[in-house]
Amino acid sequence: MTKLSGVCVPVCTLFNDDESIDEGGYLRHIDQMIEAKVDIILACGGTGEFAYLSTEEKRYLIEVTGKHVESHAHFIAQTSAISLRETIDASKHAADHGADALMILPPYFEGPDAAGVYHHFEKVAEATDLPIMVYNVPVHSGFDITPDFFKKLLEIENIEYIKDSTGDLVRIQELLQTPGKVFNGGDPIMYPALAAGCVGCVWGSGNFIPQEAVELYGLVQEGKLREANQLWQRLLPSQLFVWTHVYNSAVKSAANYRGFNVGQCRAPVLPLDNQDHTILTQNLDTIG
Repeated sequence: MTKLSGVCVPVCTLFNDDESIDEGGYLRHIDQMIEAKVDIILACGGTGEFAYLSTEEKRYLIEVTGKHVESHAHFIAQTSAISLRETIDASKHAADHGADALMILPPYFEGPDAAGVYHHFEKVAEATDLPIMVYNVPVHSGFDITPDFFKKLLEIENIEYIKDSTGDLVRIQELLQTPGKVFNGGDPIMYPALAAGCVGCVWGSGNFIPQEAVELYGLVQEGKLREANQLWQRLLPSQLFVWTHVYNSAVKSAANYRGFNVGQCRAPVLPLDNQDHTILTQNLDTIG
């Protein structure tokens, strides 16, 4: 199985003015991430606005991403769905189109209890040979993958990783006591989470700071924590901003300001208002 570590960017999905997918712009954005030497490209993640994509659009993005990324970086497909059958179908499709791993949420919106969530992951894992990254974002999924529950999930073959997006450093350190491999998904605690021992990060802000994200990860791995902290202090204002505003709108606004040209979010997510945009750009200017 592929061993995953490093900086994973859940790439933004780009749209044309009529809200159709802008394939050319999307692939150019992926190229910018690869040029920055990110380790993993993630398609159809939360920052990719998967909740606003149709089944056909998600499959299309996974197909073109797998073909385009090839050996330039690892490729994770986010294949979450409310029903087990749809999750399995999406996961098999991703496996057929070059995914190195899958990232999967517990079933959301009036979903099952813990036994049902375990059953969901167990059956998806039985249907594929790909490693699975459990995606924990309880504020949106409605179910919290606690450290104890993650330890139970690790008993299932193929489940190896967790992306924890609680933004809670205590939780990250609890997860690091399990046998699983932990990716931090909380932007404002990225540096301390990496320094604490996470093998990697799934970093939505990587869409606008890919080079800095790779540099930060490298400095931590080299034990250069003073230099890493100096870089982190330049990044932190923007990380606090995106975490406390409408996330995808903030990330896309930041990316556009820094020259990555990812456009706007699909409705009903609106652009930042002028006041917030001004504050964000001031925070971004501290990066240099």
